[in-house]
Amino acid sequence: MSPNVPQKSPYAVDVKAGESYYWCSCGQSKTQPFCDGSHKSTDFKPVAFTAEKSETVYLCGCKHSTNGAFCDGSHKAL
Repeated sequence: MSPNVPQKSPYAVDVKAGESYYWCSCGQSKTQPFCDGSHKSTDFKPVAFTAEKSETVYLCGCKHSTNGAFCDGSHKAL
């Protein structure tokens, strides 16, 4: 099963140091790029990460990154 592709570009997100986030890996969440529980009818699971510092990060929007929740440019090949 392949994930849905909500967008073919990354999401720029401001994260806060020490806070935990749950990135949607299935592409079905209505609160992209974060999980809203829509994966429950799939084999996908959210990817948890804790921000090391307060900054803007670029989270994968195509759900095909080989770098977990973070964009690696895979959307350019879709």
